[in-house]
Formats: sequence, C-alpha cells, structure tokens
Amino acid sequence: MARTKEFDPEAALQAALDLFWERGYEATSMADLVARLGIGRASIYATFGNKHELYLKALERYLETRDPGLVEELSAPGPALPAVRALVRRFAAEAAAEGERLRGCLVTNSAAELAPRDPVVAHRVELSWEQIETLLYASLTRARARGELPEGRDPRTLSRMLLVLLQGIRVVGKASTDPARVRDAAEEALRLLD
Repeated sequence: MARTKEFDPEAALQAALDLFWERGYEATSMADLVARLGIGRASIYATFGNKHELYLKALERYLETRDPGLVEELSAPGPALPAVRALVRRFAAEAAAEGERLRGCLVTNSAAELAPRDPVVAHRVELSWEQIETLLYASLTRARARGELPEGRDPRTLSRMLLVLLQGIRVVGKASTDPARVRDAAEEALRLLD
C-alpha cells in the first residue's frame, strides 16, 4: 500500500518556483530546496524528480500562472492598439516596481542563465516568446485592418521588435535603479505605432 504524501505537492512546487525565481537555477542547491520546501530530499526526488526536472516543472507553473489574461487582453473586441500599448506599459511598470524588479521574469532569467546550454529550457523559452509574438502580431494585424496602424507598418516586424523590447525591459529593469530608463524606452518604442 502506497504511503500518503505528508505535504502538499502544489505548495511545494510553488515554493520551489519562488526559490528558483529569487536565486536562479545554479545558485539553488538541493539543500536550499529541502530547507525552503520543508520536505526531505527523497520526497523531492520521488515527487518531482531531480533538480532539473523540478526546475522545468516550476518554469511550467510560472508560464501557466504568470500572464493568464494575456490572450484576453490582446484579443478583446474593439480597438487593438490600446491593448498593445497597455501591455508594453504594464511590462515597464512591473520592471520598475521594487519587488518585481529584483526578481525579474523567470522566462527571461531562464533565457539568460540556462537557454544557451540547456536545449529543453531553450525550447520552453522559445515557445513562450513565440506565443507573445503571435499575440502581438495578431493584435497589430487587426489594428492595421481597422486603420489604427499606418499601412506602411509591418505587423510582423513590429511584433518582433516589441517582443525584444519587452524582454529587454525585463533585463534592464532587473539591474537598473533608474525606473525612468525602462519607462522612457517603452514610450519611445510605442511612438513607432503612430
């Protein structure tokens, strides 16, 4: 007969996500995970697998919960450009907010720390970026069809520029102590939509 788990796996996964988000993958040891999750090493392995597997599960949880309204925001009926502008401004505000600023974005952090040498993480990061780019492209295509975006503006290149801007905002926001830096960059980029 199997033993009943004496801990909540969902709470443990969230605790692991928070720890990886705060410290990164390399700086988080199994001893750190044991201490933060409050469960034994054997229970971590039995429930989540090794550290890398736990990291991937934490990254998946982050992706599932981080921006659940993104699709709705960018595909809401009516004018499309206000939603795109709001998204860019929200990323800039989050990157400048004290609590968010220091942790950054787990996807962006994963891209910088692990993606160059970890194909599984690189693939997951790429899927996340493709989703954002696709949503932006669809919104900008709709905006051009509605006359909100000038005919000469290419929705594909604009969506790619905005994706790179959003990721750059998260990197610079994490390291910079000047919140105006990301806000000014965001506003200047948004002028390209005029």
